[in-house]
Amino acid sequence: MLDIQNHNHQTDASPEERMRSLLEVVSSYIEQYHGGSVELVGFDGEIVTVKLGGACEGCQLSEGTLRGWVEGSVRQFFPDIKRVEAVE
Repeated sequence: MLDIQNHNHQTDASPEERMRSLLEVVSSYIEQYHGGSVELVGFDGEIVTVKLGGACEGCQLSEGTLRGWVEGSVRQFFPDIKRVEAVE
């Protein structure tokens, strides 16, 4: 029988901590595939604010990265968010 007392993952993380962890994973994929990055700036439970960096800075395709990679991933785990927006 499994001893669920000895798990090594946090189950009581706040929504902001969960969002930060999710965006760290998304950022690692973005970094690997095209040298960009994403960082959580703020999350109030409805609006996610991020900063795109690396190769995403000034890139004409950064809106696609924001909507496809970032917002698409966020909505899978946080379906009730109203929007994802990027700041400079």
